[in-house]
Amino acid sequence: MKQRFRVGGMSCAACSAHVEKSVSAVSGVREVQVNLLAGSMTVEYDESACGDEQIIRAVEEGGYTAAVDSGTRAAAPAKNDTPEDALHEMKNRILVSAVFLIILMYFSMGPMFGLPMPGFVSGEAHAFALALVQLLLTLPILLVNRKYFINGFRTIWHRAPTMDALIAVGSGASVVYGVYALFQIGYAGAAGDMARVHEYAHDLYFESAGMILTLVTLGKFFEARAKRKTGEAIAALMDLRPQTASVIRGEQEVTVPIEEVRVGDYVIVRAGQAVPVDGQIVEGHAYLDESAITGESMPVEKGKGDTVIGATVTKNGYFAMKASRVGDDTTLSQIIRLVEEAGASKAPIAKLADKVAGVFVPVVMAIALVTAIIWLVVGETPSFALTRAIAVLVISCPCALGLATPVAIMVGTGVGAKNGVLFQSAEALENLHNVDCVVLDKTGTVTEGRPVVTDVKSFGVDPEDLLSMALSLEVHSDHPLADAIVRHARAKHVKERKTESFEMIEGQGVRAVIDGVRCMAGNRRMLLANGLALSRSAQQMGENLAAAGKTPLYFAANRQVVGIFAVADVLKPSSRAAVDTLQKLGVQVTLLTGDNQATAQSIAAELGVQDVVAEVLPQDKERVVREKQEQGHKVAMIGDGINDAPALARADVGIAIGAGTDVAIASADVVLMKSDLMDAVDAIRLSRQTMRNIRQNLFWAFFYNCIGIPIAAGVLWLPLGLKLSPMIGAAAMSLSSVCVVSNALRLKFFKASPKQESSQCVVLPKEEEKQMEKTKVIQIEGMMCEHCVAHVKKALEAFDGVSAQVDLQSGTATVQGSTLPDDAKLTEAVEQAGYKVVGLK
Repeated sequence: MKQRFRVGGMSCAACSAHVEKSVSAVSGVREVQVNLLAGSMTVEYDESACGDEQIIRAVEEGGYTAAVDSGTRAAAPAKNDTPEDALHEMKNRILVSAVFLIILMYFSMGPMFGLPMPGFVSGEAHAFALALVQLLLTLPILLVNRKYFINGFRTIWHRAPTMDALIAVGSGASVVYGVYALFQIGYAGAAGDMARVHEYAHDLYFESAGMILTLVTLGKFFEARAKRKTGEAIAALMDLRPQTASVIRGEQEVTVPIEEVRVGDYVIVRAGQAVPVDGQIVEGHAYLDESAITGESMPVEKGKGDTVIGATVTKNGYFAMKASRVGDDTTLSQIIRLVEEAGASKAPIAKLADKVAGVFVPVVMAIALVTAIIWLVVGETPSFALTRAIAVLVISCPCALGLATPVAIMVGTGVGAKNGVLFQSAEALENLHNVDCVVLDKTGTVTEGRPVVTDVKSFGVDPEDLLSMALSLEVHSDHPLADAIVRHARAKHVKERKTESFEMIEGQGVRAVIDGVRCMAGNRRMLLANGLALSRSAQQMGENLAAAGKTPLYFAANRQVVGIFAVADVLKPSSRAAVDTLQKLGVQVTLLTGDNQATAQSIAAELGVQDVVAEVLPQDKERVVREKQEQGHKVAMIGDGINDAPALARADVGIAIGAGTDVAIASADVVLMKSDLMDAVDAIRLSRQTMRNIRQNLFWAFFYNCIGIPIAAGVLWLPLGLKLSPMIGAAAMSLSSVCVVSNALRLKFFKASPKQESSQCVVLPKEEEKQMEKTKVIQIEGMMCEHCVAHVKKALEAFDGVSAQVDLQSGTATVQGSTLPDDAKLTEAVEQAGYKVVGLK
C-alpha cells in the first residue's frame, strides 16, 4: 500500500533525513520519501506488517508530528502548516524580534559609540543594571522564537540534531554565558572589584543571541516566500477547476457543487463555461480551448461522440455530455497528482545530499566543541573560545545544503507541467539529462498518425471534376485512406454528386456509377482486375510515389485512368526541427518502425536520421532499446505508450507522446501532453538546466560551509587578527539559503522551443484550417434569377465570419464558417430577404 502523510516540525534536510530514517526502521516499510518543502511524506508499506498508526508513532518518537493526508489542508498535523499561515506567523515574529532587537542594540552598543544613555544604566557603577536591561530585552525575542529551542533540544534528545539544534545551542549558549556574566558583574560590584566588572561588562552576548534568532527568522521568511513560488504551477492547475456543474437530475437542470457530479451524470456546458469533468458529448457541438491541458493554442472542434476534458473552456456552442471521470479520476486531477508526486520524490542526487545533511549537524557540533577546547588550551579567554564555538554553530546551519536539490526539482517539474511536460518522478528528471540516444517510434510520434493526401495528379480531366468524383466515390467507404481523400476534397469545397450501384471490392477499392458514368478507385490490383492499363507516365508516377513512402490510389472513369492520389502518414510540423535540435544537443537519434525498409528510409531522409530500424514488431522494440543500452548508451524511448510499453519500460527514460486524455501511462517516466516531439527536446533541455542548477546550488552550499566554518572557528585570528562574530555568521547563513532558493527560481525563466510550421506542403495549414469550418446547406424556394441569388447571399453573409455560395439551379445555399448561427437565425435571415426555407441540414 502507498500512503501520503503530512509531517510537521521539519525545518531542514537533517530533519527530513531523520524522519525518513525513523520510518524506514518500521517493520514492513518498503520505501519512504520525505518532502521538506511540502511538509509531506509518502510511504509504501506492507499492510500485513504495519499500519498508519505505527508510521505516525515512529515520526512522533523522532520528535515530529504526523497525520494521514486526506487531500485537504484540514489534515495538516501542525498549526500554521499552510504557506500563508507560516508566512504570517513569521512576519509577526520578525516584527516583535526587530522592535526589541533595535532597543537591545541601543543599550548594548550605545556606550561604545558615545550615545546618550539613561542615568540608571550609565557608567560602570550601573553595569549590573545595564546587563539586566539587556537580559529583559532579550527575553521577548527568545519567547517569540521559542520553537527553535523546542525543536532543537528535542532533536538532540532523540540523538538526531538538526539545524534548529545548532541555532538553539548557539543562541542558548550566548544567553547562558550572558547570565553568568551578569552574576559575575553583580558579585564583583558588591566586592568593589571594578576591574572584574569592566571585564564582564564587555562579555555580555545577549545582543548576539537576539541578533542570531532575528536574522535566522528573517532568512527563513524570505526563504519561505521564495519557496511558495515553486508551487505556482500546481496552484494554477487547481485554479482551473470549476466549482459547480449544471447536471440533469430527473427532468430538470440543476446546479450542483463539482464534488457531487457522479459517473454517468448528464452535464450541460454552455459557451464561456469550463467543462466540469471528463466525459463524452452526447448532443451538441462546440469549440473548446484545451490549452491549459494539452497546450494546443487553437480551439478544438468537438461534436457528438467526442471526448472532452475537465477544465477545458467552451469558446462557443453548447453541448450535453455524459460524465465518465469525476473527482480524483479526471485528467486535471491526474496531472496535479503527477506534478505533486514528482516534486515530492527524490532524485538520486537529492538522496546523496540528504545523507550528507544527516551526518553534517553532529559533525558541526563536534567541530564547535573542539574549537572551544583548542582556544582554551592555547590560552584564550572562555569568552573568546565560546564566541568562536557559537560562530561555528550558527554559520554551519545546513539550510542551503538541504534546499539545494528539492527546490530546483520542484521548480523544474512545475515549469515542465506549465509547458505540457509531466515528469512522473524526480528520478526521471535527473536521468533524462544523461540521455545520449533517443529511439523514436514512427507512427503517431514523428508522423501525424493518420493518412493525408499529399499529391493529386489528373489525366485529361479538370482537377475540380476529379476531386468531385473522388469525393462522391470515397464518401461511401469506411477505409482510412478514403477518409483522407474525403477530408481533402471537402477542404477544397467541391460538389458531391449522386452515386448509384456503389460497390466495395475487398483488397482492391470501390466502384459506382456517377452521372451515368462507371467510375472506380483503388490500387493497381483493381486496375489489373478490370483490364485497365496505365500509361508509361502514370506508371512511373505511381512507382515514384511508392518509393517515397506514399500509397498511390488510381481513379478511373469510362475505363480510362483519370487521376492519381497519393496518401501518406506525413511528418508532424515540428518533427524535423526536433530531430535537428536533438542532434545538436549531442543526442543520437534512431527511427523505429514496422514499415518496410523503403518507406522507413524515405521518412528517415525527411527527418535527417541516419540510423533506421524497419520492419520491427512491437515486441521487438524492447530488444532494440536493450541493444542500445548494451552498447553503453543512456536511452530514451519516445512512443505512444500503448504498443511501445515494453520499450518504454526498458529504456532509461520512457517518454509517452500523444497522451492528452490519459496521463497516467504506467510504463512512461515522462508524459508529453501536446503530442509534439519538440516537447521531448524541451524535456531534455529542462532536465539539463535543472541538473546544472542543482550542481550550482550544491557547490555553493558546500563551498560556503567549507570557507565559513574555518573562518568562524578562528583560523584567521592568529595570522591576521580577524574573527567572525556570531551575528555576521547568522546573517551569512540566512543569505546563503535565500541565494540557493533564488538561484533555483531562475528555472522559471525557461523558454520552450518555438514550434515549427509544416514543411510538407504550403497548402496544408490552410486546408487544416478549412477543415475546422462548419457547413450547412439550406433548401430555398422562391429564387427566380441572379438578383435573387445576390439577395440571399447578402442576407446570409451579414453574419460575422460566414461565407455563402448560392446555387440557383438546385435552389440551395451553402453557408460556411468556423462558427455558424443556429438554424432559426439562418431561416429568419432568408425569409426576411423574401424567400422560403423548406429544408436545412
